[in-house]
Amino acid sequence: MVTRTKKPADPCDVVGVSRAEAAQRLAAQLRPALFAWWDMHARELPWRDGRTSPWGVLVCEVMSQQTQMGRVVPYWNAWMARWPDAAALAAAPRADVLEAWGRLGYPRRALRLQECARVVAVECRDELPRDYAALTALPGIGDYTASAVLSFAYGERIAVIDTNIRRVLSRVFLGEESLGGSASALERALADVVLPKDAAASATWNQAVMELGALVCTAKQPDCDDCPLRARCRFFAAGRPHLGERRTRPRQRFAGTDRQVRGIVMQALRDLPADARGVLSHEAAARLWKDGVQLDRCIASLDEDGLIEILPDHGVRLPA
Repeated sequence: MVTRTKKPADPCDVVGVSRAEAAQRLAAQLRPALFAWWDMHARELPWRDGRTSPWGVLVCEVMSQQTQMGRVVPYWNAWMARWPDAAALAAAPRADVLEAWGRLGYPRRALRLQECARVVAVECRDELPRDYAALTALPGIGDYTASAVLSFAYGERIAVIDTNIRRVLSRVFLGEESLGGSASALERALADVVLPKDAAASATWNQAVMELGALVCTAKQPDCDDCPLRARCRFFAAGRPHLGERRTRPRQRFAGTDRQVRGIVMQALRDLPADARGVLSHEAAARLWKDGVQLDRCIASLDEDGLIEILPDHGVRLPA
């Protein structure tokens, strides 16, 4: 199994030996029904066709961070047609990269992906590493993305831990609602313990559990009647205690925030007509938001993040 840095020597020590053995037995019992469900209900996504390169898998995973999978598909298709490998993306103008990112949100992800492409193209001979430590050393690549590439692209035996997987495993094996936030040591250890020993089966398990969490075992309204794991789900058997409960935190508003204003500026630049030569004049920019102080602050922050360039006449454009 691929090892992570700072991983417990034995996940059973975290879960508890007897509890780990029980979870492994339950996982083996659940696997046939889960895999049959996956074969019947897995969405036909373009990066699941068996022909996608490891780089294509990585691009999909970066795009899917904080973005619904359905929204990613057209952007991924267009992106991979234009820049099919790291070397192609590394050589692209930053303005083109930001335009192609469109409405996926958090455009700094696009620039970090291009930084990653440059490292892969130059230092890795345009081939993604298949080593966890080497992957997480790349710009913008964290534990989840590295694990997903190793599992889905390279078929390595490694637990992939995202929100959907944590929710399904917590409900089925612990009988508890997953409260979100950062993955706990128990959740990480459980994901390792129930992972099939066979590498190919472990990749299918990761994808199937993730898909089940996205389509059936959802956060607020799980469709337990259509769940292939219902008969052995401890959460269902317990009456679905604290369903939908989350860690208490202030609700994040969007309207009127700097994030909204930054998004408005970026969209205005992407929507410029051809005769504007890619420049949003100072006057046009000033009409985007009535709070001039907030607008200036947001334009300055976009410039500091390398997402735009401020010209001598105070017009703005996407970076060259």
